[in-house]
Amino acid sequence: MTERDSAIVVGIEILSATEAQELANGGQNAGYTFGLLQLLRPHVQQLTEAPQTLAEKVQLVETAFSRSHLQLSNAAWAGYIVGGISPWVQLDSDNHAVRESAELLVKQQIQWASHMGLSAIVFTCPAEGPIVNFARLVNQVLSMVAYTQVLIRITLDPEIDPWGRWNLIRNLCDHNPKLSLALELTQELPDDALLKKWFAEPVRTVIVPGNAFLTNNKGFPVLSKRHQQFARDLMEHDVQQFVVSLETPESVHEAGGLPAYQQYLHYLHRTRPELNEVDKFANGYHDYLQSPLQPLMDNLESATYEVFEKDPVKYREYEKAVYQALCDRKPDSGTCVVMVVGAGRGPLVERVLRAADAANRAVRVYAVEKNPNAVVTKEDEWADRVTVVHCDMRYWEAPEKADILVSELLGSLGDNELSPECLDGAQRFLTDDGISIPCNYTAYVAPISSTKLFNEVSAYKDQEHMETPYVVKFRAVHELAEPVAIWKFEHPNRVARINPGKATFNAHNTRYSSSSFFISHDAILHGVAGYFEAVLYKNVMISIHPKTHSPGMFSWFPLFFPLKTPIFLPADSTVDLHFWRLCDARKVWYEWAAIPQLTGESGQTALVGGSSTLHNPGGRSSWIGL
Repeated sequence: MTERDSAIVVGIEILSATEAQELANGGQNAGYTFGLLQLLRPHVQQLTEAPQTLAEKVQLVETAFSRSHLQLSNAAWAGYIVGGISPWVQLDSDNHAVRESAELLVKQQIQWASHMGLSAIVFTCPAEGPIVNFARLVNQVLSMVAYTQVLIRITLDPEIDPWGRWNLIRNLCDHNPKLSLALELTQELPDDALLKKWFAEPVRTVIVPGNAFLTNNKGFPVLSKRHQQFARDLMEHDVQQFVVSLETPESVHEAGGLPAYQQYLHYLHRTRPELNEVDKFANGYHDYLQSPLQPLMDNLESATYEVFEKDPVKYREYEKAVYQALCDRKPDSGTCVVMVVGAGRGPLVERVLRAADAANRAVRVYAVEKNPNAVVTKEDEWADRVTVVHCDMRYWEAPEKADILVSELLGSLGDNELSPECLDGAQRFLTDDGISIPCNYTAYVAPISSTKLFNEVSAYKDQEHMETPYVVKFRAVHELAEPVAIWKFEHPNRVARINPGKATFNAHNTRYSSSSFFISHDAILHGVAGYFEAVLYKNVMISIHPKTHSPGMFSWFPLFFPLKTPIFLPADSTVDLHFWRLCDARKVWYEWAAIPQLTGESGQTALVGGSSTLHNPGGRSSWIGL
């Protein structure tokens, strides 16, 4: 079963319920998988507010709970219940006695939840006032529980800045991966820009209150179009737990009764749109960190070639580019020499032969591949139409010049798998008017937020992984601004003087770029996304840029450059991203840094907080070998 096939689970919260058995029986009979229930009865609030002195309050809350205090009083229903921590405790009260007794009361509830073996507990984030002590206690609880999930319940009310309150709690808890969100919807949802921020956050549960449901013309509960879309978007972001929250068992719509709510949410899950070809291919690999290939140092395995060869779009566009290039050659110019460098197992060679047949042009094809195992199975099929050369293209001495040079050496950033260096070595094969396919490619970057990706990299707890770019199929990611171009490579490079005998032979392939991005809403910067656009020939292009992505192409996923420390970016600020592509005689590497800026009324810019460190100086953690 793939991650998308996983069914959602729907729980029930009845705010008036005072017994776990009552909630569990009613919930199970109505088809709900679990119940959300406050651990303490409402009258405990009055009991704790009555004593005046700290000693009296401490004495009260240090006394073990009695059955009359508890809504979950035995373990019989513990497997069904998710425990709510009393939302009325005043953890940030100015009164020392109130604050101390509140902390003791919360700790008692945590101990009871652990004793009952509850799978999860839910803290309700206060809607107003300070929450620093609240966050401190949550952080303490995270160290107290081993197997119990800790969720923060936050209502999507834009009046209280829910993301800002969550971000403060998350930061004070040091981005603890055990902390996640229970996001409560409202009758009116915030604008789409604010909703998208939550896709980059660890939302584990979505709470849908009864007043968020509308009534259709048959009397059944339904959600508005915007609520439906947001719920389905969250489902696509792997949110699998939903809770229907009702005031009383009687506060239900006239048709369908209590089961109608969970049935409707399951219906939304079942009727999600079909995945496109790219997402079908990536299903199960979203937000999975993959190290980029080392194409010159390593020979690829057959299974890796097979994955790339399943992409019909890339090879279709290559065939189209070769066809146009062949058609642009004069019909009486004789046999056209085409060299496919980095031929792999031969799919590009086959596309060249098909393009030649379609263009009615005679071709002589060379397939150059350094991996001796890759093209051996194709040599007999190609007979006398193709000459197979087992050699590194940089060192091969071609018997004749090529009219067209074809390669698929691109990485997720365009140049990160050493396409510039490889084609520098191969362009000597070209005639003076020869064509390179691709003829150019451009790298793009954009600032992104992703708690999941940051936690995945941080889990390694070392500098090397925080200074390594990863290939990732993004999902739990929020792009904070649109990508911008940082540099470009063109082939053939007729300008550069390439002298392999010098230590600086590759200096012409170094790059530096500084790009500024406007941040419209408060955000947290976790890293940088990298994309590319490539022009194969004239108007034929391939791209993984979000705005120009080649439909259905899945050979490349974006690149993720992590930041060691997340950076808070206030609304209406900018962040400057600095990128370097550097090299020496043995390797190529990237360095990167982020510097937040804020422009004042006078027009002066000032540093916001602190900049990031310079990542990967000298290629100390990650590099691509020449």
